[in-house]
Amino acid sequence: MKDKNSILEYLHEFKKIWKHENIIEELTKAKDMILEVNRNNGKIFIFGNGGSLSIADHFAVDMTKNASVSTLSLGNSSMITCLSNDYGYDKWISKSIEYYVNENDLVILISSSGSSLNIINAANICNEKKINLITFSGFDVDNQLKEKGILNFWVNSRAYNVVENIHQIWLLTIVDMIIGKSEYPAS
Repeated sequence: MKDKNSILEYLHEFKKIWKHENIIEELTKAKDMILEVNRNNGKIFIFGNGGSLSIADHFAVDMTKNASVSTLSLGNSSMITCLSNDYGYDKWISKSIEYYVNENDLVILISSSGSSLNIINAANICNEKKINLITFSGFDVDNQLKEKGILNFWVNSRAYNVVENIHQIWLLTIVDMIIGKSEYPAS
């Protein structure tokens, strides 16, 4: 009985988050921004740490392969360790942005807490260079990342798995919105 109640409470948490009043409008704006960047021959870049990097990788693969929108996640271990060693861990993403991202591109940053210094530094470099930016965060409503993007998706939860699952659902919803359906062949 305890497990059933725990699961129901956990799923109820997701349901509360999905009742966010503007989420359909915000997801549509994100989809439109991505398609506009793609029409103008720009690329989509997505970054995160830990589980958020895994979400970023999944999104990049699905966008490129299934939605035909060039999307890159530059989180390979050689890149991270090289740039972290030379510039500090807090700068590896901002240095990647300096090396690879152009004005007509779009950057998506994911941080469950909204306070990861490497993500904040990346957001700041995007704003300095006037690069389109979408953010995904959670935890505190006034986290450092939440107001740095053109669009800012925030999950009202302090639970990592809830925040990360919602981020993944929202990002993969954008993929399916671009494709125009949620069921399609793997190849």
